[in-house]
Amino acid sequence: MFTSRNPATGETGESYAELDAAAIEARLQKAARAYAAWRVSPLEERAALLTRIADRYTENREKLARMATFEMGKTLNSALAEVDKCANAFRFYAEKGAAMLADVETDLGGGRKAIARWSPQGAVLAVMPWNFPFWQVVRFLAPTIMAGNVGLLKHASNVPGCAQLIEDMVTQVGAPEGLFQNLHIKSDAVAGLIADDRIVAVTLTGSEGAGMKVAEQAGQALKKVVLELGGSDPFIVMPSADLDKAAATAVKARIQNSGQSCICAKRMIVHADVHDAFMERFVKGMQAVKTGDPLAPETDMGPLSSHKARDEMTEQLKRAVAAGATLLFGGETPAGPGAYMLPAILTDIPRGAAVAREEFFGPVAMIFKANDIDHAIEIANDVPFGLGSSIWTNDPAERARLVRDIEAGMVAVNEMLASDPHAPFGGIKRSGHGRELGRHGLHEFMNLKTVMVAG
Repeated sequence: MFTSRNPATGETGESYAELDAAAIEARLQKAARAYAAWRVSPLEERAALLTRIADRYTENREKLARMATFEMGKTLNSALAEVDKCANAFRFYAEKGAAMLADVETDLGGGRKAIARWSPQGAVLAVMPWNFPFWQVVRFLAPTIMAGNVGLLKHASNVPGCAQLIEDMVTQVGAPEGLFQNLHIKSDAVAGLIADDRIVAVTLTGSEGAGMKVAEQAGQALKKVVLELGGSDPFIVMPSADLDKAAATAVKARIQNSGQSCICAKRMIVHADVHDAFMERFVKGMQAVKTGDPLAPETDMGPLSSHKARDEMTEQLKRAVAAGATLLFGGETPAGPGAYMLPAILTDIPRGAAVAREEFFGPVAMIFKANDIDHAIEIANDVPFGLGSSIWTNDPAERARLVRDIEAGMVAVNEMLASDPHAPFGGIKRSGHGRELGRHGLHEFMNLKTVMVAG
């Protein structure tokens, strides 16, 4: 049984029964039947369905957002923005997908030609996390539908209501039965699904541990896998930066979603020449963050997703201080039923300490002082992750150098990094491999078929 629980109040919501083996098999059969028809559906039909789903998200934005706020504690304002982003992604693929799937012809000479054609492959399994309970799924779902594939979802156990609503948004607009199905299952059922011949690929967003398990299982089955794992994104501030804008953005980037985002800026790497001036602004901004009821419009940050998550953050803070770091302020856990934690800043973190190379999945900022651009790049790359990054400079030469040498899948220049349906999203190193979104996300689980035509 999966039960919704509000991390802000401890209140419990609706419960959902776990699927047994027979129910899982029935869904796999539905997926296979749906794929047999959907794979040859006209692109116009796919785009029309995506548009109807987008409209359904817009019509139900308040209902969807309130479920996300209830189940994982994000502010209602941010949940509404997430729902809107989902609708935009469905519309993006509805409008641009057909052009991305067009054949590409190459003249081979002598009247011969080669045609590169994108073809669907089958049912894609998605194993998704709770932190962006709708957006994480839509990043896989919208391109899956446009590609002519079908989807199955194993969502995080603490957002079962969100998972069910995602399926509802698809089925309620007349999608073919089995095109997309939510599976209320536990993690131990994933291996069996990956091994099933009716599943052709798997995509996972989650922890390193979960990624390694799924990658191993997919490898044994010789199936394509896309992994979006952890991140400890650097936020580099150089002397030429607009410090007011950089500091304000750093606060927003660190506390968004209560700091529970893979691409939150987690390590502020500040040039020594502007370190003190930046810190004055950053500290003031972090101290002004309003933590409280996620439904209140004035709230900047709600609770963490669970008491377990908050306790893990508290222990990580303690380990950092024990290793020699200075807790400048914050990190308190207010009394009451909610899983709240106040924003915190760590300074003087020993580079050799294990915690300096870890991901803080909560509202804790780590500050590092860089002597010059070489030092900033060295610090930025001195982690096992390589997901995103943000650089702040108005010097063209610095910008070119940082973009070239930072080891990450994404770089934002003078703005907060955010995912966008138009652009590929993903990382390198232990942050995973493969890409979601954009043209690349549409093609990840498709067969690039080469057709040779004689003269």
